[in-house]
Amino acid sequence: MPRIPLYDIAHARTGDKGNRANIALIADRPEDYALLVAQVTCERVAAHFAARRPTAVHRYLLPTLGAINFVLDDVLDGGVNDSLNLDMHGKSLSFHLLALEVDVSPQRTAAPARPPSEETT
Repeated sequence: MPRIPLYDIAHARTGDKGNRANIALIADRPEDYALLVAQVTCERVAAHFAARRPTAVHRYLLPTLGAINFVLDDVLDGGVNDSLNLDMHGKSLSFHLLALEVDVSPQRTAAPARPPSEETT
């Protein structure tokens, strides 16, 4: 089964509060939401972020939005006021999550993830 990075089928946004990051993972297409739910688990996210040493990863499903919200505890080196980290807000963490690879069917890899942009004349 082929593997693709999440950025081929989803996008993400990151927020922060103290030493906690929250990452919203949003499927580009409604039919890909089930794949995200099945494969992007708390355990996989914790392993993917192991270098940041999260003490806990919580997952909240938002099926109406086709999204999953992850809350990662203790990944911001103390947060904005305590960290010497250049990305103390954790904004780049969403890009790191999007590098996580998931298994897809061979037919899925042939289909474009995003519709082509429309041109106007």
